[in-house]
Amino acid sequence: MSLEELTSFNWSIMTPEFFIVGVAALLTVIDLFMPKKQDRRILGWIGIAAIFAAMVSLVGLLGAAPDSILDDTFRLDSFGKAFKLLLLAGGALVLFLAVSYKADQGMEEYRGEFYYLFLTGLLGGMIMTSSGDLITLFIGLELLSISSYILAGMRKNNLQSNESAMKYVINGSIATAITLFGMSYVYGLTGTTNLLAIAGALQSLADAQHAYLLGLAFLMIFVGLGFKLAAAPFHMWAPDVYQGAPTPVTAFLSVVSKTAGFVIVARILISVFGVAATEGPGSMPILYNMQDYIAVVAGATMIIGNVVALKQSNIKRMFAYSSIAHAGYVLVAFTSLSSNFFYSVWFYLLAYLFMNLGAFAVIQLVEAKTGSTKIADFAGLYRRSPVLAVTMGILLIALAGFPGTAGFIGKLNIFIGAFMVQEPHYVLASVMIATTVVSYFYYFGIMTQMFFRPAADDSKFSKIPVGIVVVLFVTVAASVLFGVFPDIAIDFVNENFNQFSDFLQ
Repeated sequence: MSLEELTSFNWSIMTPEFFIVGVAALLTVIDLFMPKKQDRRILGWIGIAAIFAAMVSLVGLLGAAPDSILDDTFRLDSFGKAFKLLLLAGGALVLFLAVSYKADQGMEEYRGEFYYLFLTGLLGGMIMTSSGDLITLFIGLELLSISSYILAGMRKNNLQSNESAMKYVINGSIATAITLFGMSYVYGLTGTTNLLAIAGALQSLADAQHAYLLGLAFLMIFVGLGFKLAAAPFHMWAPDVYQGAPTPVTAFLSVVSKTAGFVIVARILISVFGVAATEGPGSMPILYNMQDYIAVVAGATMIIGNVVALKQSNIKRMFAYSSIAHAGYVLVAFTSLSSNFFYSVWFYLLAYLFMNLGAFAVIQLVEAKTGSTKIADFAGLYRRSPVLAVTMGILLIALAGFPGTAGFIGKLNIFIGAFMVQEPHYVLASVMIATTVVSYFYYFGIMTQMFFRPAADDSKFSKIPVGIVVVLFVTVAASVLFGVFPDIAIDFVNENFNQFSDFLQ
């Protein structure tokens, strides 16, 4: 590629990515030359500033027509903008948690890496949202995954952290290999890695044997990405990794990484298998033909996540199973593929982002105070810090999906979507309601500990770090605001994303 051709691209559509990669590189250099004993929190604050700059630049691109560069390998459409906003918001809140986290158990000397690895992981997710090619999708996926593996094992003197990193690497590598194998089938059949070109080639594919191979490719890609989503039965790594990783990393995995996982699933499944016909031109697309399989995975994920969460005594493991259950709710939307699919997934991930990160802020505070992550350590929290207990109570009610919260609207959108299709998914909707009721028991179990159990230690939470205060204020306000006034989100999507109509253009 000549320099003239290289400079002819509209690089401004990558401005948010340039902010993140530039500051991540800058932090690496600064960390290298900083005195060893100097506090590295300043690196975290610089990272937060970079994310806000990226958000401002992205907001400036809202309303612009979809554009692509580098032979359509990077495209900025409504889908990319909408989910990139979620990733940036989640990344900023996670960094607020990170600057408030006490480095210990071998992490002290790696505090600098702690911050710029968050940024590189976030960059991987951002690349995935704007990928128009299987190769850039895979690069984004690996950039996010490798950063996450290192972050999970950051506490070098903690055996649980070491174990979690090892399990994460092994499971993640197997999942990546399976996904890549499935992608290779798609490339072999179409001769291209560009998603739009693949969609065009598959629309005219008439050979039944090719459809059979595409079915295999679908199953391999779905299984591989199922590991990334922690969907059952590929969820076994999640509880150990969530428990062993530092709390800000757990929050990152549960929100930012999961959002990116759903982004890549939507990009590949809808672009490739949403147009590939099962029996030649004019027949049902493979994605619709596989709805029963996706429904089984969604139902199993909701049931296993919610039922096993009931038995957990460690709150980070409980939130791991809760995260699995929420992945099941979102998979209901992928099963239905209703007309409000993009909006319902986007809103649910938005609500989950605020609800879950707020809860992890409280968990981080209690862990720092007690040195433990047992649910029993939340006993008497109301007497030790009424504000924290009430805040956690609101976030748990939102996660449970009670009316008046963003969690309720998110579940309602997906629930209604299950009936908005030609063949309504009554069984899946029933499982969703039943498992939501089950979730009340473990969420309210924490509230029982906070409000009705005596505290083993009556010491007060005297000084709450600024970063935690910011996260709690934003998350609680958003969880209530989007529950009482969901029209704010609907209007924002309608005005800026044109109902995601440019997804396949």
